Amino acid sequence: MARKAERQAARASVAAYHEAQLGVLIEHVGRAVDRFRAGEQDAFEVDAAIHRFHRAARQLWSFCAQSGSQVESAAHLIARMADDGDTIDWWQRGAPARARSAEDLGV
Repeated sequence: MARKAERQAARASVAAYHEAQLGVLIEHVGRAVDRFRAGEQDAFEVDAAIHRFHRAARQLWSFCAQSGSQVESAAHLIARMADDGDTIDWWQRGAPARARSAEDLGV
């Protein structure tokens, strides 16, 4: 029974992380929409932000959609990152591959 409780706690931890990280991604899209409304961005730039959100959210979902012992591993990783002050920049991971490569090279 303790194992079941551990797995449920792990699922809850991963779900909370997933929701929090989705919120961060949604904020990026919200800022893009706000800049569009202020006339600082055009519709194509907002569209690019929405596509980036989609790619990032899909990767986040893949990370969080674990089952069995994998959910416990994901929960341990999330806890370790929190303890170490590490984060995964899902928005960065949602960047098109070409943009990620250029940023990695410092371009």
